[in-house]
Amino acid sequence: MAIRKLRLDGDEILKKKSREVEVIDEKIQILIDDMIETMHKYNGVGLAAVQVGVLKRIITIDLYDDNGPIVLINPVIIKTKGEQEVDEGCLSFPNQFAKVIRPAEVVVEYMDRDGKRMKVKAKELLAQAISHEVDHLNGEVFMDKIIPGTLEYVEPEK
Repeated sequence: MAIRKLRLDGDEILKKKSREVEVIDEKIQILIDDMIETMHKYNGVGLAAVQVGVLKRIITIDLYDDNGPIVLINPVIIKTKGEQEVDEGCLSFPNQFAKVIRPAEVVVEYMDRDGKRMKVKAKELLAQAISHEVDHLNGEVFMDKIIPGTLEYVEPEK
């Protein structure tokens, strides 16, 4: 496992659409392990493969509860319900936070890392994280969606 280099604001790859994963091979498994390790190193809740420079439709999410990290391959949001105003940040935009409107609930279909087809109904923080990361796979970043006037820059701790 390895920490991957994060792609940051201004990197053109963040605006590109990721491609579907055709085969879940050893290379994909290593990428997933590296993504989880990278996400944890930077205390992220979610990470899309594009954020480490790989245009594949893979996201990892960890709410730091007892469930451990979740891996979603080729995720598709098939249903949304309601909306929530949330504070959001992004590992690709360090120390920047803003308010965004996200669905309160999402239903997402995906494959797990073993290739098993899954469907989950997510609420609140998990719904927010899935929506944020799926946006990344489509070449969209949270800065494109912020509520005007809510962007804050927080000085990093020394």
